[in-house]
Formats: sequence, C-alpha cells, structure tokens
Amino acid sequence: VFGKDLVDEYISDEFRESVRQVLDDALHGQQTDNYQVPLFTKHGDRVEVLLNATTRVDAAGTIVGVVGVGQDITAINDSQAELSRLANDLQLVIEAANAPIFGINAEGRVNEWNRKMAAITGFSKDDVFGKDLVDEYISDEFRESVRQVLDDALHGQQTDNYQVPLFTKHGDRVEVLLNATTRVDAAGTIVGVVGVGQDITAINDSQAELSRLANDLQLVIEAANAPIFGINAEGRVNEWNRKMAAITGFSKD
Repeated sequence: VFGKDLVDEYISDEFRESVRQVLDDALHGQQTDNYQVPLFTKHGDRVEVLLNATTRVDAAGTIVGVVGVGQDITAINDSQAELSRLANDLQLVIEAANAPIFGINAEGRVNEWNRKMAAITGFSKDDVFGKDLVDEYISDEFRESVRQVLDDALHGQQTDNYQVPLFTKHGDRVEVLLNATTRVDAAGTIVGVVGVGQDITAINDSQAELSRLANDLQLVIEAANAPIFGINAEGRVNEWNRKMAAITGFSKD
C-alpha cells in the first residue's frame, strides 16, 4: 500500500467522495471523530473501521498529513445487522400471527397491534396507537382488574390465561384469553407489556348456549305431564319431577 492513493485504491466508489472529504478536512486542520470508513480487503471482503482522522503537523506546525486511528467494527455491524434482521422477522411473525397480539409501553399506551387484533376488534393499528388500552377499550366493570394485570406485568409479574373483555369498533364484546408478558430492553429494563391471546368469544358463546339449553331441558323435565325420574351410577335418585311427586306423594327433597 505504501505510496498508493488510499481513497482511489481501497475505498469503494459509493463512499469515495465522503471519505476524501473527511481526509481533506483533516488536511486543512478540521479533524473528524468516529467516522465510519468502509475498506475492502485483498480478497474483496468489506471491513468497517470507525475512524478518528487527526491532522499531522511537523515541528514548525505545518500540516504534513493525516493520521487515522480506528477501531474495526465489522463484527459489531454484522451483529447489529443480524439483530435488525431478527427484529424484522419477529415483527413479521407478530403481524402475521393467527393469534391476537398487542403491546403497551410503560405508560399503558398501545405500541403494538397485529392484524388479528385489528380483525377481531375492528380497530386498525392507526386507530389505537398511542392510546391508553385500558381507558379506551376495556369496559368499566373490568377496567381495574385488567389494569392490575398489566401493572403487575410492568413490575415483572407475568400473568397467564387471564380473560380480557374487549369492545369492538361497533360496540360488540369479544373475549380474549391473555398471557401478559413483561417486555424488556437490551439492558433488562422493563419497557412495556406484550399480550398474546386467543379469541375465545365463540367458545364462551357456545358454553353460554349449552348452559341455556341445559336450563331449558331442566324446565321441560320439571314441567312435563309425564312422571320422570333419574338415578346416578350408584342407583341413587338424582332427578324427580313434579309429576313423579304428584303420583307418589314423595317430594324431590
């Protein structure tokens, strides 16, 4: 490399002008700190150097060149690029998940809202971002209990399988079975909560319908004009309708 032009020989075309400017500035006494310089190796690989470009002067104070003191940050940049890729992949997974997923920051304001959440509530990401989840989307009767679950998660105490009632844009109620998970940053500081849920509205509706049918059946048995009784597996009476009581004289009790 001795005697060769650093910029022309070892800097790629896209960065040549900006690197030349940094070195020219240093040659005119204007030093630059922490400038990222891309260099190419003998084998064509790219390395990243974080550079301090310092003016070099002789004994008389005349500028005679530039000294560059740097740090090889190739591995750091590669790690950051990989982390960025993983973060993007995670965002895609969250967005495309078939489970409703939301996130709140430390103030309880929505900062994550995937497509499934939008589908079951009718509220788009733009509708909810920055709004207080509990105040805006939870009914009065459940507000305090839901707030407590989220506050617990903001203090590191996670909750699994908590049933959260949400109201849709059209005023309908949907039920979400929620896992509230603490969200931390790289330093381990709690920065929010991620909620991963399951829409159990249809399940709850089915259970309510089964309960209604069971109650209706009980009324039919009780009011039937035919004597009806039942026994359990041990042969003990567990059903005795009014007609049975009327014809036998024995009450249910």
